[in-house]
Amino acid sequence: MRLPAPAPGWAEPADVVVVGSGVAGLTAALRCAAAGLRAVVVTKARLDDGSTRWAQGGIAAALGEGDTPGQHLDDTLVAGAGLCDEEAVRLLVTEGPDAVRRLIGAGAVFDTADTAGTLALTREGGHRRRRIAHAGGDATGAEISRALVAAVRAEGIRTVENALVLDLLTDAEGRTAGVTLHVMGEGRHDGVGAVHAPAVVLATGGMGQVFSATTNPAVSTGDGVALALRAGAEVADLEFVQFHPTVLFLGADAEGQQPLVSEAVRGEGAHLVDADGTRFMVGLHELAELAPRDIVAKAITRRMQERDTEHMYLDARHFGARMWAERFPTILAACRAHSIDPVTEPIPVAPAAHYASGGIRTDRWGRTTLPGLYACGEAACTGVHGANRLASNSLLEGLVYAERIADAVVAAHPAGGPAPVPAEPARAETVPLLAPEQRFALQRTMTRGAGVLRSEASLAQAAEALSALRAQSGDRADDGAPVEAKPAEPGVESWEATNLLCVARVLVDSARRRTETRGCHWREDHPDRDDTHWRRHLVTRLAQDRTLSVHTTAGPGLPATAPPGGTP
Repeated sequence: MRLPAPAPGWAEPADVVVVGSGVAGLTAALRCAAAGLRAVVVTKARLDDGSTRWAQGGIAAALGEGDTPGQHLDDTLVAGAGLCDEEAVRLLVTEGPDAVRRLIGAGAVFDTADTAGTLALTREGGHRRRRIAHAGGDATGAEISRALVAAVRAEGIRTVENALVLDLLTDAEGRTAGVTLHVMGEGRHDGVGAVHAPAVVLATGGMGQVFSATTNPAVSTGDGVALALRAGAEVADLEFVQFHPTVLFLGADAEGQQPLVSEAVRGEGAHLVDADGTRFMVGLHELAELAPRDIVAKAITRRMQERDTEHMYLDARHFGARMWAERFPTILAACRAHSIDPVTEPIPVAPAAHYASGGIRTDRWGRTTLPGLYACGEAACTGVHGANRLASNSLLEGLVYAERIADAVVAAHPAGGPAPVPAEPARAETVPLLAPEQRFALQRTMTRGAGVLRSEASLAQAAEALSALRAQSGDRADDGAPVEAKPAEPGVESWEATNLLCVARVLVDSARRRTETRGCHWREDHPDRDDTHWRRHLVTRLAQDRTLSVHTTAGPGLPATAPPGGTP
């Protein structure tokens, strides 16, 4: 299946095409290029416009005195609520420290605690040790992005900016043969080209724009996950969407990207309070405000319900003006831009969609269930995060698994080989397009029905609304009945809306099936964790008739994807 789009008007060959320019994508591209492969990076906006740039808190790794990978593993498993793939986590925490050191070697400058260059480490929710390395106070992602973009440009790696990836190309035997893409702002609005390569790495980030309010940038529309589904790859755990507990509250009607108030603020001693100044996290969890994110988000939501209000407060007035200016300059500026001064008043906060713990199912080398297709970063489901990502593990996962992907690509696809020949695109069925103006209805549907609080009733309403949107696009209704509708015109807005509808449908379906509360999936009608029936992953594939094919794994470990080529 593919999106309706014109045939590619141009094409270029490569050994590997990397889609996405965050920490995962650029790390994979740099490592592949260092091994002699012709790498092409395709990114939806500018090279530094992805989610990595917005990461405030830092990157977690056992780099401090007395800390160990084993302790980091334990904290990650606790946060993942029994659903982490333990071996995937072990690889992350064991390989993580050296991967961070290589990142520093590539030019990333982290904050130091002394003139000897000792890294300044802090804590965040769920961490029992100070192991979060940060840069620029609260601008870690921006510094990592700066360093990696500079390295990519210094290496002369081919980049295609302002390009929306459309679909996977395959050869006559079904092997990966590249991608089609639309370069925005060049010629016709629906002009399409292609990169032909035997290896494709999807590092397209998250899907936060499926909700009305999110910390994700506007480009996070689930493009990579939707592409993988249309190509026939498996995805897993899409029901586990982490809602960041402390997002600057801009009003009940605020939509789109919202300013994040990093967990590191709580790590440095800020308190969550209600309007009366009561610290409601004390006594709810041994770590109080530093409990894992799902616990804090639920506690804030409960308190909001009890007090019939739309937000709580984060009180860090005791930091003083100097600490705010030096440690959290980005957050201070964002608050003041909205007429809130955290030096003198508590910050109004509420949960908002933040991170997708699930995604395209991969093995420990980033290989998906389709030969030649790889995925890493937020677009992937490696099994590391389980039911709830531990704070600041995301940058580390992107870094570690991108390096592993590069090693796998180098082993399986020697440099300089002939470019694959894609099969005729006309052989693939096209999916109906959702009209761009329906995007807001979709986002409101997801926020009401599949947000922090979920139930069978709310999810059923969401499923019904999504089915109606599918019918408006001209797709089959969920009961299989054909529907006549005027199709939307091909273009960036309709392609994005269609991608959002695709991932929303799988998310809601998975959330309805998981009849328990676990991690960041909170079912009001099933408030207890059910290890007997649900300590397993939900794996979904989009069938050729566009129905969802779903199965569960045998346990918390993710099975091998078993593509040809063997382990590097």
